Amino acid sequence: MTIEQFQQMIADGLPLEGPEMIGFMRQQSDMSRRVQMRLNNEFHTPEEIRELMSEIVGYKVDETFRMFPPFYSDFGRNIHLGKNVFINCNCQFQDQGGIFIGDGALIGPSTIIATLNHDQNPERRQNMRHAPVHIGRNVWTGAHVTILPGVTIGDGAIIAAGAVVNKDVPANVIVGGVPAKIIKTIS
Repeated sequence: MTIEQFQQMIADGLPLEGPEMIGFMRQQSDMSRRVQMRLNNEFHTPEEIRELMSEIVGYKVDETFRMFPPFYSDFGRNIHLGKNVFINCNCQFQDQGGIFIGDGALIGPSTIIATLNHDQNPERRQNMRHAPVHIGRNVWTGAHVTILPGVTIGDGAIIAAGAVVNKDVPANVIVGGVPAKIIKTIS
C-alpha cells in the first residue's frame, strides 16, 4: 500500500481494518517516530525544525511554519499545514484520519488532536474508524486542549485551556469546558 492509496481510502470513507492495513499503519508510524526522535532529542534551528517536520508530513512545510518541540504524531503523512502555523511543545497528533490546520493557527502546548476511534464491538476492536479534524484560519487552542475525531473548528475561534472539543465550533467564538461549550462570541 502507498500513502496515496491510503489517503484515497480515507477520502472515500473506507474503514481502516484488516492485517494489511494495520501493518501499513504500524510501518508508517515507525518511520514517523524515527524522524520524531531526531526532532525531539536535540536542539534544532527553526530551519532544521521545518526540514524535520517536512520529513514527517511528506511535503515541504511553508517557511512561516514554527514549532517548539517535542512533537508527537503516530502517522505523520496525513497532517496538512497552512501558512504561518505555530505548534507549541508536547502536542500529539493522531492524524491517520486527516488533520487540516488553516493559515495563522496557534496550537497550544500539549494539544491532542485525534482522528481515530476503535470499533465498539469487542470482536472488531482492532479495527479503526476515522474522521478528519479541520482547524480554521487564525484559530487559537489553549494548553491541554483535546480535539476529537470529525470536529471542524471555524475561523478565528479560541479553544480555552483544558477544553475537550467533541462537536463543531462556529467561527469567532470562545469555547471551553468538558465537553466544550460556547462561552462568548468574539466581536
